[in-house]
Amino acid sequence: MQVNNDARTGRNCIFNLHVHLVFVTKYRRDVFSGRVLIDLEEIFKNVCLDFEAELVEFNGEHDHIHLLVNYPPKIAISNLVNSLKGVSSRLIRKKNYPEIKNKLWGNMLWSPSYFAGSCGGAPLSIIKQYIEQQQRPH
Repeated sequence: MQVNNDARTGRNCIFNLHVHLVFVTKYRRDVFSGRVLIDLEEIFKNVCLDFEAELVEFNGEHDHIHLLVNYPPKIAISNLVNSLKGVSSRLIRKKNYPEIKNKLWGNMLWSPSYFAGSCGGAPLSIIKQYIEQQQRPH
């Protein structure tokens, strides 16, 4: 099996891990404008750098956002998510955007739940087939 050129190296491993994350606003309120999304993208990029991860893609709508993050295997997705949501909520709420302030109260920006899906690489059927075709000794 050949190593993909997008693979990154760690101390003891070669990896190419991506996760698709979706965060929804508290009460699914429509609070994001273009300028809020621009600020969120910058915040998420900085948090990812702190985790030695990379924000590959970002976009959103009025009530939710999508992120594609390339991350090292030493990172627990739950820790990354907690930091992404916590830091972004704190920094965005400090900016007192009227579109958020008028529709959300308290210090909450995000719903406590999130979606995380692994992605990238070969489809599972191809990986399964590759493993099945290994030359097992008798």
